[in-house]
Amino acid sequence: MVSYMGSPKAKTALERLGHDVRGARLRRGIAVVDLAARAGTSPSSISRLERGDPGVAIGTLADVLVVLGLLERLADLIDLRKDDLGLALAAEQGPRRGRSFAARLRKQKVRPEKGQDVVDPEGVSF
Repeated sequence: MVSYMGSPKAKTALERLGHDVRGARLRRGIAVVDLAARAGTSPSSISRLERGDPGVAIGTLADVLVVLGLLERLADLIDLRKDDLGLALAAEQGPRRGRSFAARLRKQKVRPEKGQDVVDPEGVSF
């Protein structure tokens, strides 16, 4: 077995995640074997996940969260609206040059170039 050489912070976070998954399973009164069967994985994968093993696939985590009714928590894991550093950096950079696809479509709809199809922003071409 290969030893995990990641950062101590990552190791701690994975152990906490595993502890929380275990707590959620126990609060629901689900045995490891039953959770594994319902999530389509093995009991050893559930045990490894609960120990914070970094080798457990993220898909396994997602399947376990579906069974526990917590899948929306995975989707919120990196909520860009709450990325304070990323938002600050984007604001610091200012607006980017160039046109979006929608802006090009609007311009094209207003005045199509000679010999060019007019494309409606809703996707209709004529």
